Amino acid sequence: MGGGEGQEAAGGGAPEGASRIALSAAATELLRLLHDQHGPLMFHQSGGCCDGSAPMCYQAGEFRTGSSDVLLARLTVEGVPEPVGFWMSADQFERWRHTHLTVDVVPGRGSGFSLEAPEGVRFLIRSRLLTEEERAGLDG
Repeated sequence: MGGGEGQEAAGGGAPEGASRIALSAAATELLRLLHDQHGPLMFHQSGGCCDGSAPMCYQAGEFRTGSSDVLLARLTVEGVPEPVGFWMSADQFERWRHTHLTVDVVPGRGSGFSLEAPEGVRFLIRSRLLTEEERAGLDG
């Protein structure tokens, strides 16, 4: 399966440091481990029920994205040579467009489809509302 062409979220002229998404230290460490095991990575968050509302980590290109998906960011991960794309379903993005997301890691098993499942941990999203300045820069 290969990745398709989705939409890219607005934000090219964002203020210094403004972003829609970030990684916790634990998520960064786990992504380095997963990259060593599996190669280039990507995230997708569908906004569905149960595990579908958690970010799912795949080998890059293993989840097909298309016009119903939005690319929120190409995340730079220290120690990983290529960016990690973070995709979200367009419907979910419309609900969360005013939110800053942080990918974090907690103990427990998530979906068997996400690469971190065998590690006994799962990715999850922590969120806060964007500030007025961030929103103006990202949506402007």
